[in-house]
Amino acid sequence: MAAATAESSTRVEHYGIPKAVFLEDVDSYMAGDRTTESALKELDEQHQKYKFMEMNLLQKKKKLREQAPDIRKTLDTVKFLKTRKESNSSVESKFLLSDQVYAKATVPPTDNVYLWLGANVMLEYQMEDAIDLLAKNLASAEQSLTKMEDDLNFLRDQYTTVEVNMARIYNWDVRHRIDSGKVADKRPVKSS
Repeated sequence: MAAATAESSTRVEHYGIPKAVFLEDVDSYMAGDRTTESALKELDEQHQKYKFMEMNLLQKKKKLREQAPDIRKTLDTVKFLKTRKESNSSVESKFLLSDQVYAKATVPPTDNVYLWLGANVMLEYQMEDAIDLLAKNLASAEQSLTKMEDDLNFLRDQYTTVEVNMARIYNWDVRHRIDSGKVADKRPVKSS
């Protein structure tokens, strides 16, 4: 029961990445009617799954790395607008309309800001609420990035384990074939 709990907690900890089992005893693993080709094929499929998971995690990591600076920049802008509101002065700014096209604007002191939440959704927030939301989102993005790095390291360990297992099975097969060849060579030769 405890082993099952530890195994399930590992899977939850690492975004559902299953732990690869190191083959301590290749002879017992290859016992029975398992062929080298089938064992290598099974491990190669597992290896491909790990590589696919790695590709997906790297894409998510890239997206998070791009997202965090945007959140930080927005948070800094909202804080700047808050300081301007407190000093009761307007802000002159240029903003991007489209590629290479900017417009000049004067932003009066305000109590509210509008934030893009994604999926073409924009909401109005009080300054303090916007700062709290952005700070929470930034902390969450940074925490997710750290977790993602941990998961990538775990995943690299898993596919390295599978690669080592594949090499051990291949070496076992070579050794097995050599041993089989030596047995055939040791038969006594009949003299005529």
